[in-house]
Amino acid sequence: MKNFLVSLAFVAVLPLSAQQKPVYLDESRPVEERVEDALSRLTLKEKIALVHAQSKFSSAGVPRLGIPDFWMTDGPHGIRPEVLWDEWDQAGWTNDSCVAFPALTCLAATWNPEMSLLYGKSIGEEARYRNKTVLLGPGVNIYRTPLNGRNFEYMGEDPYLASRMVVPYIEGVQQNGVAACVKHFALNNHEVNRHTTNVIVDDRALYEIYLPAFKAAVQEGKAWAIMGSYNLYKGQHCCHNQYLLNNILKGEWGFDGVVVSDWGGVHDTDQAITNGLDMEFGSWTNGLSSGASNAYDNYYLAMPYLQRIQEGKVGTEELDDKVKRILRLAFRTTMNTSRPWGAMLSPEHYEAARRIGEEGIVLLQNEGGLLPINLDRAKKIVVVGENAIKMMTVGGGSSSLKVQRELSPLDGIRQRVGNRAEVVYVRGYVGDASGEYNGVITGQDLKDDRTPEELIAEAKTEAADADYVIFIGGLNKSNNQDCEDTDREGLGLPYGQDAVIQALAEVNSNLIVVNISGNAVAMPWVKEVPAIVQDWYLGSEAGSSLAAVLMGDVNPSGRLPFTFPVKLEDNSAHALGEYTGERSDSVIDIKYNEGIFVGYRWADKQKKVKPLFAFGHGLSYTTFEYGKPVADAETMSVDGELTVKVTVKNTGNREGQEVVQLYIADKKSSLPRPLKELKGFKKIKLAPGETQEVSFVIDKESLSFFDDVKHSWIAEPGKFEAIIAASAVDVKGTVAFELK
Repeated sequence: MKNFLVSLAFVAVLPLSAQQKPVYLDESRPVEERVEDALSRLTLKEKIALVHAQSKFSSAGVPRLGIPDFWMTDGPHGIRPEVLWDEWDQAGWTNDSCVAFPALTCLAATWNPEMSLLYGKSIGEEARYRNKTVLLGPGVNIYRTPLNGRNFEYMGEDPYLASRMVVPYIEGVQQNGVAACVKHFALNNHEVNRHTTNVIVDDRALYEIYLPAFKAAVQEGKAWAIMGSYNLYKGQHCCHNQYLLNNILKGEWGFDGVVVSDWGGVHDTDQAITNGLDMEFGSWTNGLSSGASNAYDNYYLAMPYLQRIQEGKVGTEELDDKVKRILRLAFRTTMNTSRPWGAMLSPEHYEAARRIGEEGIVLLQNEGGLLPINLDRAKKIVVVGENAIKMMTVGGGSSSLKVQRELSPLDGIRQRVGNRAEVVYVRGYVGDASGEYNGVITGQDLKDDRTPEELIAEAKTEAADADYVIFIGGLNKSNNQDCEDTDREGLGLPYGQDAVIQALAEVNSNLIVVNISGNAVAMPWVKEVPAIVQDWYLGSEAGSSLAAVLMGDVNPSGRLPFTFPVKLEDNSAHALGEYTGERSDSVIDIKYNEGIFVGYRWADKQKKVKPLFAFGHGLSYTTFEYGKPVADAETMSVDGELTVKVTVKNTGNREGQEVVQLYIADKKSSLPRPLKELKGFKKIKLAPGETQEVSFVIDKESLSFFDDVKHSWIAEPGKFEAIIAASAVDVKGTVAFELK
């Protein structure tokens, strides 16, 4: 007995490291073993607590087992400021400012996966420093209509481009031990009626256009989380949708992460149990209708779920699957003891924001080589337009930010020009003078009571004797522009900006128009303006990125990730329907009549109508010459590969980057196919006179279409063309080959 007591005393004083760890805490054990062990230790109530929110942006962990709470954060462009536990109001912290990175349309416009990796790594570090578990982004919904108020958060109209750009972003975020939550799955392609739109789309369009970026995010990017969308598909809300979540995401693609609801996207307990949802957030319950002590007890996956289990109406098989996924998330993030600490507001992050902005800016037009601005001959530069001074990091919906700093375009230009020329600013037009969103206040006073006529007269007077006039306008992040939960009312510029641009063109031929937007806009003055720059919402370093391009410190290399139509009816969603901007409280069907013919796929079919600016278009301050593309074979087998090579030479007098694009054309198919589809791109940097060979490998996947009858991808034998191009309309050469 004495020896036994001594042994017990010896065990009691052993250090914790010498005692046997539970399997779930042993990081040397396989994750699935740890998941099963942790699951076996949970009570039913602890499991239920894991699958729904406990506050606006968190869900419960398991304190008894040392499993931390799960903290979510918007958004894809920067880390959202903290809000109160139960309310959307600001928490009032003084240490939750962030670096704002360019909007994802800008990232897509870089056509550079290296920039995407840098973006993900940088924003992931900021999320990690703030101790977030899940970053609610990136977004990869396809650009179907230029009216979609949330296009600025996404990666354009092409599934291949979006796929190649989303994977590095995810990898960059998740190397910080923070989960990327790719959204909004799926078919959330406009904002008006986003809760009540039942999308009707054929399987070919679903698999070829709207799903590939999500598939790449899951299978290549290994995303740890996916967010369901608000809309319906096949009559079921997408946050609990049997077809999208169980059949495709978790079934066909083998997704092992968590499905998170969009905030308020859950509508039915039974469907939430069975149809693939794992974590419920933001449901708009008042916590009183069932006598619950707080709103979160009344969530669809809270007490209603527990009661169904206790009453024997449902089993726990689905619950255990949800919990396993949540535990897997914990082991990948908060319980990974070797995840880095992250960083916030670092010089490296501002540098990343600036570089991404510089690479994403697109030079649309440059007649007579007006750009870059030559400061050696400029004495007076006039800057016109509200967007030259308006903060763009505040507003737009859930991506609204509280930044440490934001350099405006005007200030960026003034800093770059210094004392080498006089920089004069005039308003030109008054748009939205407000400066507050969700409690974040810009502090700007943009009120101006002058009439449009007075503002235009002032602008004309100042512009008349200027060496350069830079109009900086476009859209903003107010309702009915680039803003969540609203769509634009038309393709045209708001606030009478067309009249301002026309007036400036009449008095000065050295006019540069900078369009700040996340969407295409109509340009009725396009032939009267020599230089047009597509700027984006560039975040904290907006002014420095734009000034670097305008002054020639950086050679523009951005390319459009979506088509600019001349008029709205040139877009297939509006030419064929369906789309509505009228709000409806009841569920409405919206049929995607255009099928697979979205963006340039539709524009290519039109013989009389040409785009204003094509997908993939973008100019440089240098010139490039393409050689004749060649293939290493005339035929390829279904399981084989074919390599196409082309030489590109910089024929100008300065270094520049070119985006070499590969499109594939199926010359004869049993099903209708686009005239060509993007299947490869490479961004190369060339010194003056330098030549580089670019090669693309074509395989079965490059040639395949989705057969909705067979429910499989098919590569039909026959003749194909590999098309080398600088944009969807700027073809440089073709190579014919045959699939045997």
